[in-house]
Amino acid sequence: MANFSQKSTISITCPVGLAPFLQKEVTDLGYQTNEVRDTGLEIKGTLNDCIRLNFHLRTAHRVHYLIDERPVDNPDTLFKWIKLMQWEDWIPPNGYFSVTSRVDHPTIDNDQYANLRVKDAVVDRIRFKESTRPDTGPDLNSTVLFLYWDKEIARIFIDTSGESLSRRNYRSASVSAPMQETLAAGIIYSTNWKPGMHFINPMTGSGTIAIEAALIASNRAPASLRNNFGFMHIRGYDPEYYKQLRDESKINSRKEIEAKIIATDQDQSAIRSAIKNAKTAGVDHLIEFEKCEFERTPVPEGDGVIVLNPPYGLRLEPGEDLRPLYKGIGDFLKSEGAGKTGYVFTANNALAKKIGLRSKSKTLFYNTTLECRLLEYELYKGSR
Repeated sequence: MANFSQKSTISITCPVGLAPFLQKEVTDLGYQTNEVRDTGLEIKGTLNDCIRLNFHLRTAHRVHYLIDERPVDNPDTLFKWIKLMQWEDWIPPNGYFSVTSRVDHPTIDNDQYANLRVKDAVVDRIRFKESTRPDTGPDLNSTVLFLYWDKEIARIFIDTSGESLSRRNYRSASVSAPMQETLAAGIIYSTNWKPGMHFINPMTGSGTIAIEAALIASNRAPASLRNNFGFMHIRGYDPEYYKQLRDESKINSRKEIEAKIIATDQDQSAIRSAIKNAKTAGVDHLIEFEKCEFERTPVPEGDGVIVLNPPYGLRLEPGEDLRPLYKGIGDFLKSEGAGKTGYVFTANNALAKKIGLRSKSKTLFYNTTLECRLLEYELYKGSR
């Protein structure tokens, strides 16, 4: 059985641009970061810590627990090394496991070959020890191993997340090109919004940004709707620890919030999708949804932020022109957002200039492969 109290290196991954927010989340949970990189960070901790991190982190994609690392010079050396490990302590002989990898080594021109060598080594080891073998395949809903092989050093991890943590399981309905939940959380953390302030989200689409704000405001764990993680399929896993974690989180969540979260969209189908997703997330009572043009979005008095994610104009229909839309966003922020802070998330710098306001800051993010900026605007009452 795996020892869930034994410390090792934990590598936590995230999308490019979210590492500073992930580091703050990890620090707020009481952990010290040892290394921060563009796509994640590392800490020391146990498998029980991995369970806690999977449940609470909003900007993380995966939580990897290091089993071993060593110099590896070719696929045969990799196979022999992996086969020596005590996989019978980690994977049930009648279970199922998959292998994912990130490989940069001159002897490997296809990551799938490295995956296959790892699979064969694990299967041979368990068959030798248990006289039977687990099934293998591409599904990430059971035990998942992750191979990181960069130049001379290879590292083998247990992926304690399985499916990416961005899959919160509340988005059953969506419009075209929905934003990833981890990115939405990162955008919110990048603003000056705090629970207790108003959060206004015109052009809400399928509601991801507003829903993530509601989850933060109500202190609800982002993974509270998930019922499957990679750690659940490790031999020695104790469901009682996870149940206790969930129970504590439920007690600490808030049923009501102090300020308003308002989400609007001109598309009725988008509003229907957003409401459905919010209901699944259990936060529909915390968000005021309304079908209207963005410039008619109600903006309450008091401290708050206005966050818009307009179309980027990268796949325009013939004759379509988004310049008036972006100019209208600037007019709306100037006339309706006085006293608040405005944010526009876009991948189109040329269109962003049409907003007509001077941005205080520009934060770099990536929406899948698109380079985007979150533009911040201080909105003053009267002249500055």
